[in-house]
Amino acid sequence: MLQASSLNQANAAWSETVAAGNYWLGRIARGETFRITDLKGNQAVDTLFFNANQPHERYSAFDTIREQGNLYLTTGTTLLSDELNPMLTIVADTCGRHDTLGGACAGESNTVRYSLDKKTMHSCRDSWLLAVNTHPDMGLTKRDLSHNINFFMNVPVTPEGGLTFEDGISAPGKYVELRAEMDILVLISNCPQLNNPCNGYNPTPIELATWSCTA
Repeated sequence: MLQASSLNQANAAWSETVAAGNYWLGRIARGETFRITDLKGNQAVDTLFFNANQPHERYSAFDTIREQGNLYLTTGTTLLSDELNPMLTIVADTCGRHDTLGGACAGESNTVRYSLDKKTMHSCRDSWLLAVNTHPDMGLTKRDLSHNINFFMNVPVTPEGGLTFEDGISAPGKYVELRAEMDILVLISNCPQLNNPCNGYNPTPIELATWSCTA
């Protein structure tokens, strides 16, 4: 469901641009609002969420889909952990829907889907591995890289139950906002994928911002 935000960018506690193909790893406090903006349009933002105080508790696509009875995420969706605890709620969304089925690109999947010479291309899994190995203080390891959300990504389900990767339904300046229901670790790969239309074959930057509980 499309829903614009009442928050003013000028009042954000902080904001940061994440370049195409880069990662971001950070902490969002309970009650804060976290915005991801697709600056150029047609970008995919592969995102993992963890309980910041107990990182073994993480976002669960299975539980979120089952409990909301919808394959896609949008305004009003509560993201559930693998312990069925509310982690974040989508409170604004100017894109309309977000994928939680397509997974993240990796050397292995690029090889299977495209060709052998794509195995060494940079992938979202590479970005996540770099993040957790560069920031051991966050308490994450490669074992924590699980099923993710692909914000802004368009992955229709076929009548036969398969998945297809199509042109994004986002556009420049579209955003999604989430309110943290617990202290959250956020791990983002700003997807470097060049082999399917999820990024329009041209990865671009995104912007992140947060607002305090009293904004």
